[in-house]
Amino acid sequence: MPKCFSISVSGKVQGVFYRASAKEQADRLKIKGFVRNEPDGRVYLEAEGDEAELIKLIAWCKQGSPNSRIEHLEWHERPLQNFGDFTIQK
Repeated sequence: MPKCFSISVSGKVQGVFYRASAKEQADRLKIKGFVRNEPDGRVYLEAEGDEAELIKLIAWCKQGSPNSRIEHLEWHERPLQNFGDFTIQK
């Protein structure tokens, strides 16, 4: 049964290809949703898919892209959004 999580990541996560790397991971895990930069420097994701794959995405988010530095990550379950694919929002 699919689930949907909102994920907020803070630290050095903007300007280090975090969003592009997150999209690669989501596509590989067949997760739908989006990732975007927030004005306060965080990266925000909404991710929908199989719970086991979502847990793998969260584990990746804790590591991040090669030049990122994760200081804090939090995630919450939210209602299903029925995303069509995974996109990078500007």
